Amino acid sequence: MDETRWSVFVEVEDKTGYRWWLWVVISEDTVVFLLEPTRSGDVPRSHLGEDPQGSLLVDRYVVYQKLGPRLLVAFCWSHIRRDFVEIRDAYVRLRAWAQSWVDRINDLFALNDERVALLSQPEAFAQKDAAGREAVAAMAEARERELENPDLHHASRKALESLRNHWTGATLFVDHPEIPMDNNECERKLRDPAMGRKNYFGCGALWSGALTAAAFTIFQTLLKNHIDPQKWLVAYFEACARTGGAPPADIDAFLPWNLSEETRKQWRYPRGPP
Repeated sequence: MDETRWSVFVEVEDKTGYRWWLWVVISEDTVVFLLEPTRSGDVPRSHLGEDPQGSLLVDRYVVYQKLGPRLLVAFCWSHIRRDFVEIRDAYVRLRAWAQSWVDRINDLFALNDERVALLSQPEAFAQKDAAGREAVAAMAEARERELENPDLHHASRKALESLRNHWTGATLFVDHPEIPMDNNECERKLRDPAMGRKNYFGCGALWSGALTAAAFTIFQTLLKNHIDPQKWLVAYFEACARTGGAPPADIDAFLPWNLSEETRKQWRYPRGPP
C-alpha cells in the first residue's frame, strides 16, 4: 500500500485547501486506487477493516504501523536503502561508510532473490535461506556495533536508529519469503498518476475524481492480469450497446479472474504487464 498527493479543486466541509491523496492497494490479482481527502489511518482502516489479517508491505509512514495486532506490517528495504544513498551523496566524509551499507543491502536483495527462486527446491532453498539469515544477523551486529561509537556522525546515527526501530517489520521477509523486500510495485503503479498530475493538475469535481480512481483501478488490474485494456473495453462497451446503453446484467463475467482461457488468450496484453 502507498499513497501520493492529488488535487481536487472543490470546497469540502471541515477541510482546508485542495490537497487530497490517491492511495493504491495491491493484492495478488487486483490494483485498487482510493481517492481520499485525508492521509490519515482512517483510509487503510476503512479499506482493510478494523481488525485486518495477513501482511501489508509499506514504507515507514506511521499510520500503517497502527492497523491491528493480527496484521504483519513489513517495511520496504528500498526506502531503508535510500537513507544511506542520501548520506553517501550528501556527505563526502561519509561516502565510504554509507556505500558499505548500500552494498550490504544490495547483497541482501541478491541473496533473497536467489532464495525465493528456489522455493520449490527445499534442499537448495535451505542453503540459500541459511546464507540470507546469516547476512541479516551480520547486519544487525554491525548496526549495534556502530551505534556504540560515541563519535558516530549524527546522520549515520539517525539512519541506523531508524533501521533498528523498524527492524522487526523490515525482516519479516526472512520467515515469510512470500513477502517481497521492497514496495516498488506500488511506486510504479503511482507513477502514471504522478505523471498525469503534472499535465492535468488533478480533478475539478468529485465525480471526476471518482472516475479517475475507478479508471486507474480498472486499467492497472487488467494489466496485472495480463489483459489488454483496449480489447477489454471494446468488449465491455459492445456488451453495453447490446443492452441499450446499460451495464450488462452479468458484469462478473468481465472480471479478469472469471475469464475463460480462450478469452484470456484473445485479450492478452501483447507485452505482458508493465
